[in-house]
This record gives sequence, C-alpha cells and structure tokens, in this order.
Amino acid sequence: MTANRQPSQETRPQSATIDALPNHTLQAKTFSLLPIALAIAVGTLLPSSASFAAKHPAAAKPAAHKKAAAAAASANALPPLAAQTALADNPPALPAKAWLLMDFDSGEVLASANADEPLPPASLTKMITSYIVEQALRSGKLKQTDLVTVSQNAWCRGSGTESCMYLPLNSQATVIDILRGIVIQSGNDASKAIAEHMAGSEAGFAKLMNAEAQRLGMTYTQFVNPTGLPDPEHKSSARDLAILARAIIRDSAEYYPIYAEHDFKYNGIKQGNRNALLYTDPTVDGLKTGHTAEAGYCLVTSSKRNDMRLISVILNTHSAQARADHTRTLLGWGFGSFEKAVPIQPGAVVTTAKVSFGKADTVGAVLGAPWMLTVPRGQQVQATVELKPGLEAPVAKGAVVGKVVATSNGKPLGETPLVAQADVERAGLLLRTWQYVAKWFGK
Repeated sequence: MTANRQPSQETRPQSATIDALPNHTLQAKTFSLLPIALAIAVGTLLPSSASFAAKHPAAAKPAAHKKAAAAAASANALPPLAAQTALADNPPALPAKAWLLMDFDSGEVLASANADEPLPPASLTKMITSYIVEQALRSGKLKQTDLVTVSQNAWCRGSGTESCMYLPLNSQATVIDILRGIVIQSGNDASKAIAEHMAGSEAGFAKLMNAEAQRLGMTYTQFVNPTGLPDPEHKSSARDLAILARAIIRDSAEYYPIYAEHDFKYNGIKQGNRNALLYTDPTVDGLKTGHTAEAGYCLVTSSKRNDMRLISVILNTHSAQARADHTRTLLGWGFGSFEKAVPIQPGAVVTTAKVSFGKADTVGAVLGAPWMLTVPRGQQVQATVELKPGLEAPVAKGAVVGKVVATSNGKPLGETPLVAQADVERAGLLLRTWQYVAKWFGK
C-alpha cells in the first residue's frame, strides 16, 4: 500500500540537554547508581561536509525561523499525562500522548500512560526495518557486502523535507552502509532501497514488517511502509515499540552497537545521530528518534546502569528538546525507584516434587535458568512454589515440574519455571501395581 506522503523532517538536536515455600522472604540487594551525566550543550549536529549546504540548500534554515518554530512548538505542548500503570511510587507525569518504561530483562512494564493507543510512529518505524535487515544478515539471507540499487522511487531528491542518506540515483550501496543509513541517518531512501531489494516493493516489505511484528507480539501495530511517512493506517503503540526495541537488543547483539554511533558519513555527507542523549548520557546506547507533524517528536531509548537496562518510549511531544528531557526524567525515576533482586540462587533445590509410578518417589525441583527480577527499591520479595499435580514417571531431567511466583506487598513481580533435577525412570510392572494399590487405598 502506498503511503500518503507528507513532509517528514527529522531535525538534528539544536542543543542536547540532556508457589509451597512458606515465609520465603528475601531482601532485595541495593546498589549504587552511576550518576546521570549532565551537560548544558553539545553543539548543533549538522552535516560537516563543506559542500552539504551547496548541494542541499533546503536543509539550511534561518535562525529566526528556528526560534519561531520552537516558540510555536512550546505553545502546543500537551498537558502532563500521569501514569496509568506504575509498579513504584511517584512516577512522573509527562506531557506526551503516550509513554512507557520497560525493564529489558523481564519485559515488565514499570510505568506507562496510554501504552496501547495506536499512534503514528514516524521514523520509529525504521526500527522494524533495521531489525528485519539485521535478522536477514544473521541468517545469511543477506551479506554485509551485498549491493543494493537505488531506484527512482527510493531516491531522495534532497529537498530537505525528509530524512535522507543521500544515496545517488541508480547508484549501489552495501547492505551494511544501508543499515547505518537507516539507523544513524534515518534515511528514507535507504529504507525504501532495502525494502525493494528484499521484497520487490515497499508494499511487499510491509507484509514482512507486519508478519514480524505479529511474531514479536506487537498487537496494536500496522505498518504500510518502511519509513514511517504518514499514512492513516500506519500505527504503532508505546508498548509495541518497547517490545521491538527489546527484540533488537536481544536478537541483534552484533549489530546493536550501530545504534550508539554518533555519526555516519556517506557520499561525502556526514550526518549526526539525532538521539541527543547519546551525547550527554554515557549509559544510553540507542535506539531511534522520529518526527512528523502528525506524530510529533518521538524517542525510543535504552540505557544500562550497573546490571539494569531500561527501555523508554516517548510518543508525540512538542519538540526534540522535550523528548530528550522527558526521556531523561523517566529513566531517572526508573533507575532511582527500582533495583535488581535474585529471589533464589541458581542450582539450589527449591523443593521436591512427588512422582508416581517411578523408581524414585520424588525428584528435586530447581530453577530452569538464572532468575533476576526488577523490584521496587527496598521492598521485600516473597517466593511461592506451585507444583504440577499428578506428576508421573518417566520424568526427564529438565522437564518442567512447576513454577515459582514472586510477589511484593501482594503484587505479582514475575514467575519462572521449576524443572526436574534428575531423570526418574518408570518403575517395573510389579512395583507400579503395588504403588497403584497403595495410592488407591490411600484415598
């Protein structure tokens, strides 16, 4: 489906501001936070090529016009939107149409407002475009050195009304350069070119995008193009975009560092990453900005401090400065309000599960994997064991025999599987018969 194209321009930041187990109670371990790096300004992120202004005059705007635009944007700022979901006290109220904070390890939403409202995502769309490219590289469907041709449709004419990598018409670029052009330069031309290369057309690629979004569990998302250019049917939600960001960090580890790169030079034009927090907070390492008149200013960010990584989403706020400020506020609250806890140590036998008709009557139940929770700072964690009823041999080592549920002040924090510590072979016929009779008379 062809997008109803409207002017879409992602401007550089003008200044960067920055179940049982009774009484099983554990105290979450505290840790000190790294200080949030602050800075007043990092300078304007504009292409450094001396020929850029001459080649693309529409990209340069008078300072007076910038000031007028900033004043108008401030006047249109939304009222603060209080959290509708929060796992800790005193979450911030942010002037955006939707926002969300997610713990990367568990995928738990720590606080949110309008998290499932479908909204125009602008260039945040390019996260699914880059994710598909990254997964194709990982699977071997694409190679970094494969050449991508720039068609008339993909070519960006340098009008200054949209974000471009400035790929020349009918030229070819490597897949890895295209990926950088999408992630760092937010290139609409790069996004269209790779879409045509992989699926024949933007509409064909949109089918791949929606299939991948559905696989990831993005239930409030519908994509119609690879760029985020406005279309009434092109929508996503704060929760869905956080799910996508988590998938990128988890599944694209070898390519994720690209999201933290400050700039990229191609075709003689050097452009800076539009995520202002990359320049002012060393704990931030991604992910993507977005802006159209309809979508407002949007930002998906990831920050890791000590052993905790948080993902924030800000949708539709009034300026590039505001999206950075709101993100900083949300991350500050998150890291200040939560900490990591290990309710049960890996390898420890949590309980024993009864087994019927086996050579052994019981089997030890242990964690299937290391378990770490993000919990409100200073709160106690209760862990309760829930075993599967009617467990019968044979039982294989590693088979799920139950689960552990963690709560704090009666609120669920998470759960993890319990697995069999060892094999339990099925008993012989005579022993099974005796066990059956004993079980029947024991009723």
